[in-house]
Amino acid sequence: MAKFNTIEGISDALLKTIENLGFTTMSEIQEKSINPILDGSDILAQSKTGSGKTIAFGLPCVMNTNTNSYKPQTIIITPTRELADQIAIELRKIASYKPNLKILTLYGGVPLRAQAESLEKGAHILIGTPGRIQDHLAKETLTLESIKTLVLDEADRMLDMGFYDEIVKIVSNMPRGKQTLLFSATFPSNIEKLAKELLNQPMTIKVDTLIDSAKINEIVYETTDKLKTLTALIQSYKPESLLIFCNTKVGVISLTDTLAKHGHSVIDIHGDLDQRDRNESVIAFSNGSKRILVATDVASRGLDIKDIALVINYDLPFDPEVYTHRIGRTGRADATGTALSLFTPNDTQKCAYVLSKAQKKQMKELRIDAKFSMQSDYDTLCLHGGKKTKLRAGDILGTLCKEVGIDGKHIGKINITDTKSYVALHHSVTDKVLKALKSVKIKKKKYIAWILS
Repeated sequence: MAKFNTIEGISDALLKTIENLGFTTMSEIQEKSINPILDGSDILAQSKTGSGKTIAFGLPCVMNTNTNSYKPQTIIITPTRELADQIAIELRKIASYKPNLKILTLYGGVPLRAQAESLEKGAHILIGTPGRIQDHLAKETLTLESIKTLVLDEADRMLDMGFYDEIVKIVSNMPRGKQTLLFSATFPSNIEKLAKELLNQPMTIKVDTLIDSAKINEIVYETTDKLKTLTALIQSYKPESLLIFCNTKVGVISLTDTLAKHGHSVIDIHGDLDQRDRNESVIAFSNGSKRILVATDVASRGLDIKDIALVINYDLPFDPEVYTHRIGRTGRADATGTALSLFTPNDTQKCAYVLSKAQKKQMKELRIDAKFSMQSDYDTLCLHGGKKTKLRAGDILGTLCKEVGIDGKHIGKINITDTKSYVALHHSVTDKVLKALKSVKIKKKKYIAWILS
């Protein structure tokens, strides 16, 4: 694969930033699309989740941004809040070499007024969901006449969610001469229709369009008692982390409660949770304080959760493409993974697409350890302060080690958001830290602290 120094016009400062982020060579989608994007071509790209497409479109957008103007120059439209946040995080890392470049997210679940105030101050790159972008256009808190580049990310998912008309309407507010980049994991007929309507003589790029069967071990189990079978699978496979998919939010909530009663460290995520709760579910799962995440398909795309050891389809999805995206949450990058699916005798016809490609196994083949449960050794400590109060991970780590006297090996991942900070703590030191933070200051300031439930 080509290296990043082969990109046309890339600066030494950006190359250094990329190197510091741990990127060495470009992925296939990056190699095939970055230079054409920089040349101004419209792009129609098919690429699966985890292929590096965020950098593929994000790096040229950052490079092309003129920070002397605070009018929006790039808008990235995504299907979910989670994906918008994930893209923003990646682009802010890339843009760190470029002073004063402002990236703003626009999605529901947070006050529209606060976003409007940020828009009034100016931003270069906007990342948002169709519904909230439309809200701002309707209230005239957002204008798009200065947009030079439009990115539609996971366009097939947006169309599945019924956003076709909304996207066309939003785009009608942009200049005709803009560059349009459409990225999609699949190319159904409605994607082709949208591409014909919005793109001008696009370059078509297709890479990483299929899940690598060698990387993901797909297995199905037939059952008449899904909960009993799920318990047996957990106690047999003993994964470090587990993502379970249900088809409905009611199913997610019920299964989460049941697993918690069985002693597992579990948390859920579904569409009815507000943005803060959804973010906290992802943080607790990714830092290991919750070892099981039970989710609806809101989590099958757009969530930046790495190193998931096992995915289980507790409910089979109705759509083969949804199945593909679910199991694609494991076996990412260079890792391998396992995806298990449960089906009842009544599901045989519905799951024919799974049975045709996955290995069917029997429950009697499992070696079950009845004493095993997915309990975590960690809790998540929450602090009421984050980037806006200038808190950094080093400040928190230093205080806990030097002032509170905690051994660094008992401190796990630290996540800093705008208003809160989250620290994975070994449960043996949780009470000591909570008690100490009632009097100990971090950067000369006391912070309210609690444990995420």
